[in-house]
Amino acid sequence: MTRVWDVPVHDSTRVRDARTAAEGAAALAGLDGARTADAALVATELATNLLKHARGGQLLVEAVGPPDGRPGDLVVQIAAVDHGPGMSDVPAALGDGFSTAGSLGAGLGTCRRVADDFDLHSVPGRGTVALARIGGATRTRGHRERAAGRTGPRQPAAQGGGATTGEAPTGSPAVFSVRVGGVNIPFRGAEHSGDAWTCARDGDLLTLMLADGLGHGPEAARASTAAVRETHRAAHLPPAALLRRLDEALRGTRGAAVAIAQLDVRAGRLRFAGVGNIGARLREGGSWRHLPSRPGTVGAHRPSTLPETEAAWAADRLLVLHSDGLPGRWAPPADPRLFLADPAVTAAVTVRDAGSSARPVRDDTAVAVLSPTPPDPR
Repeated sequence: MTRVWDVPVHDSTRVRDARTAAEGAAALAGLDGARTADAALVATELATNLLKHARGGQLLVEAVGPPDGRPGDLVVQIAAVDHGPGMSDVPAALGDGFSTAGSLGAGLGTCRRVADDFDLHSVPGRGTVALARIGGATRTRGHRERAAGRTGPRQPAAQGGGATTGEAPTGSPAVFSVRVGGVNIPFRGAEHSGDAWTCARDGDLLTLMLADGLGHGPEAARASTAAVRETHRAAHLPPAALLRRLDEALRGTRGAAVAIAQLDVRAGRLRFAGVGNIGARLREGGSWRHLPSRPGTVGAHRPSTLPETEAAWAADRLLVLHSDGLPGRWAPPADPRLFLADPAVTAAVTVRDAGSSARPVRDDTAVAVLSPTPPDPR
């Protein structure tokens, strides 16, 4: 089941909770002692940064798999989300010794060095999202450093969390290099989310699946977890056929709303099918397009026909899948920097900006994003 640590950071006592959450996620990911300590350090620094510079915020910690769909070890993903004053100079803030709070200013620079992946998006007056992933000791650190501000990004390597997929051998037809990432927030700080998303790879096919188990809590989580397992077993199937397979796998559970997007990275074609209230929006150029799902429940009341929507994939595309934890009238990301950001950062910003005290969250919330890999600026 999807275990997520949702740590509200509003006073110094929660910094220890952030560290404990990172240690728990590291245990799930099977990290060794050194990398567990690194994950705890990053969580501590990000939580402390929330208190010092943003007057508090939210830390989301979980163990995530490799979103390129290939087999790989889990990594610890830590996202710090706030509605604080934001940063006017992100590159300066990431440098050692920078501080606006009278501290040593080593926090974000330390996180960037320790993490396998680090990204940050900040808008003055709107807030900041900082994201770090920490994998096993055998990983090469620092391959992916990117900040939507900006800080000399380097071409991502295919590894856990927000990973890229697609390098064609010399002489082969070009393939699209894409990244997948997301965030998952349990309802009312529960241990397990009834939502789950995953990415599975079979040859040139990359399949992104998001499931929302009916209700919330452990029973909803069992349904969405069953959908994750079956997606990896049957990633070769097109979306409609995979939904039928999932319908069989989820019998005996509460059932779930499920959406499946499958990209052929060589052909540049996206296929989509969904059942239930999973939202899907595709950015094409400067506009956003809804991808429709059919009413029903996978595992209980699957519709007899499952039409697929097809679309061309290109370098300006961005796909957002989300559960109904997002308000119905949420606005797609408009900041052009988010189209270059780690997709998990884009997901976190989407969740943050969709919510408000006037529209409290009433369910688990998951957002998964598929985006092209930005070109290496070097």
